[in-house]
Amino acid sequence: MRDRVVIEVWDGWVRLFHWGLVTAVLVSFYTTKTSGAPFLFPVEVHAQAGYLVIGLLVFRWLWGALGSVYARFNTFLYPPTETVAYSRSLLKRQPSAYASHNPLGGWMVLLMLLSLSFQAVSGLFLSDDIFFQAPLYGFFGDEVGSQLRTLHQLNSDLLIILIGLHLAGLIVHSLMGESLIAAMLVGAKRFCQQPVDARKESLSSTLLRLRAIGALLVAAGVVLWLWF
Repeated sequence: MRDRVVIEVWDGWVRLFHWGLVTAVLVSFYTTKTSGAPFLFPVEVHAQAGYLVIGLLVFRWLWGALGSVYARFNTFLYPPTETVAYSRSLLKRQPSAYASHNPLGGWMVLLMLLSLSFQAVSGLFLSDDIFFQAPLYGFFGDEVGSQLRTLHQLNSDLLIILIGLHLAGLIVHSLMGESLIAAMLVGAKRFCQQPVDARKESLSSTLLRLRAIGALLVAAGVVLWLWF
């Protein structure tokens, strides 16, 4: 059966955020989990990647409240009863089609955003005790700083697990005929029937553009303050 429904799900801002975040996180992990070659000072590159992550996250949190319909958190965060029902249907290989994130995917997105936010913000209070001190190093004193260092390291491991689960989810959906990677590249998803969460955009393109510019300015201001 041919695809009959094409829905523009991920706007350009969400896609830029997503792939920008992927790049920044990869650089961040690379500069801590390896020797960091060919960078002369991997810790500084790690910090700069972290600043970019913070800027991207600031934009995404704002866009999740003010952005296009499928980018908004209230579109894809479902109550526990619906999440459990979807999980059961998924185990039976009879899940409903969703334009935005399905109930499980929505909560996974929120969990990853929270974990990434903690990771990036906690890094602002750390130092490598040799060459580098983050902008807010020493702000809470040595004891809290030491605790943040430990939590920063533990959360790094949690992020690897979450990213692994995210990739596993992509594979599962691909096997079920839903190419989420392609959708995040082009912005559109194709369905044989109307998805259960299909809805029209309630905001004008002009208002969305103004909101996006405002969110970008806030995010850019945060990054510039941290960088310089």
